[in-house]
Amino acid sequence: MPRAWLDIIFYMKYSHSSSHLFRGLLFGAIGWTLGCLPLAATTATVHIGYYGYTPSSSTINVNDQVEWIWDTDYHSTTSTTGLWDSGLYNAGYTYTRTFSSAGSFPYYCTYHGFTGSITVQAVNVPPSVTITNPPNGEVLSAPASLTLGATATDSDGTVTSVQFFQGTTFLGNVASAPYSKTVTGLAAGSYTFSAVASDNGGLTATNSVTVSVITPSPLTVSAPRRVSATGFAFGYAADAGLRYVVQRSADLKSWVGLNTNTAAGSPVSYQDNNASPAAEFYRVMRLPNP
Repeated sequence: MPRAWLDIIFYMKYSHSSSHLFRGLLFGAIGWTLGCLPLAATTATVHIGYYGYTPSSSTINVNDQVEWIWDTDYHSTTSTTGLWDSGLYNAGYTYTRTFSSAGSFPYYCTYHGFTGSITVQAVNVPPSVTITNPPNGEVLSAPASLTLGATATDSDGTVTSVQFFQGTTFLGNVASAPYSKTVTGLAAGSYTFSAVASDNGGLTATNSVTVSVITPSPLTVSAPRRVSATGFAFGYAADAGLRYVVQRSADLKSWVGLNTNTAAGSPVSYQDNNASPAAEFYRVMRLPNP
């Protein structure tokens, strides 16, 4: 995007100002992350008969329970490693145990010797995703172009993809880092961008930012004045959230940056406390979109 300059020339009590029309962005942003609620605990049932456990092997999640039901007489469920022992019981008896850690847990019947096993798998943890660009509250100029960027991790697995959205419009899917997608030609208006990360367990997480694009007001200068032997002050019109730079030159060739400011409102007041008594030149520029 071409830069637009406002040159202000000061010599003794003489000043000249010119103004230009610019375009920019007013912002508002929110960020939020969605995770998945932990699964409710469930109970797996194992029946004990004359010929063994049915089923002989079960797979559950951490904090799930297993309930053994005696269908016939003289049976037990006894951990091979000594973690539990129901004792010998007859038909109609039940025994329940909660498994609070992941792993493989073999067991057997002390009377008949047949065996079974319980496999406990860790509960899948959702991934995490953060939009790194644009930052929440970023200010851009219309027509705006930007590169959506995100980071995503998964503590107990892998991130399989990150999808990008503009509102409900799908922008694209990125299978591996770096996760980014380019957006161009944004006119004045409000926009919400989202990144949705998926992991190898099928869980997702979402992070969003919202920005508003506007057409900036004209950039003008007001009240240029000498305030002391080494001080010169003036104001300039600006739009809240847009970035501006003030520069000074003694010869219109070499420019020195004095101040870079993100405007909080308008007008913006600026004072140079190192001004020379000789002729000097100042210019104010609205910076292009980052």
